[in-house]
Amino acid sequence: MSKKLYLMRHGQTLFNEKKKIQGASDSPLTQLGIEQARMAKKYFDESNITFESLYASTQERASDTLEIICPERPYVRLKGLKEWNFGLYEAESETLNPPHKPGETSYGDFFVDYGGESSEELQNRMNETLTDIMNTDEADTILAVSHGGALYMFLQLWLSFEKVKEVKFSNCCILEFEFEDNTFKFIQAINPTEIA
Repeated sequence: MSKKLYLMRHGQTLFNEKKKIQGASDSPLTQLGIEQARMAKKYFDESNITFESLYASTQERASDTLEIICPERPYVRLKGLKEWNFGLYEAESETLNPPHKPGETSYGDFFVDYGGESSEELQNRMNETLTDIMNTDEADTILAVSHGGALYMFLQLWLSFEKVKEVKFSNCCILEFEFEDNTFKFIQAINPTEIA
């Protein structure tokens, strides 16, 4: 029997606003980020989407986003849903990110030499965590709040890179999946902050 996963990015943070690399480090939601989370809540409410189980990264920006969407509901915080660890590049200017070479779909192993994760490590961590959630949780409809880089690498496992490039990983974007037989089927991307 298929189940539904809504995988979501957190709202805008101070580091997003300041254009700083934000992975394993954390910064709080801005007022705009709080409003984005409220827009996501409105989208779920108006679409009559209710969640039986809730999960978030252990990072404050993800947990705070989830608490706005589903206030006063219990949820599980998991390190497996955390953002990419960028090592010594954490909290530095985004201008220091290495450029993607033609044909490359990620930063590869670049950050490993600086104490961070490779793209493959992040992708495997996200896939193992989400597969475990979907296989062990009896709920049919699940919300998990994570991070932009983590969503980007996870989606590359289940969608061609040409299709992944069409997805806008904005703050509070939502990726909808169906899950059955250890397989995630991508349904759609929703950007509630852009819905009039």
